[in-house]
Amino acid sequence: MTNKLLVNRLNKRVTILRPPGPDDVDEYGQPLDEPIPVATVWAAIEPLRGREYFSAMSEHAEVTTRIRIRYREGIDRTMRVKHGETEFEILHIIHPELGKKELQLMCKERQ
Repeated sequence: MTNKLLVNRLNKRVTILRPPGPDDVDEYGQPLDEPIPVATVWAAIEPLRGREYFSAMSEHAEVTTRIRIRYREGIDRTMRVKHGETEFEILHIIHPELGKKELQLMCKERQ
């Protein structure tokens, strides 16, 4: 996918969340329970269907959505993606062509 095509598809605003760590505390010194926002970015949210979905199922039955974002350091599988009220768990991260232009986050919707 060319860079111009990627930009045109990035039409959803999502927030990348990370789980709280042992050093994350509130103003009273209590450990945080809620995920912590890392970044808010533009994304393309693509539900997998047809052959793509079945291909994903053969390897990982829970992959249901691909979320494309511009390349960003520090994204890992412990994080979540939130779009509106919907949260997605990141199962795999794909670096197409090993370039630093885009990340494909293979996700499942959290229930």
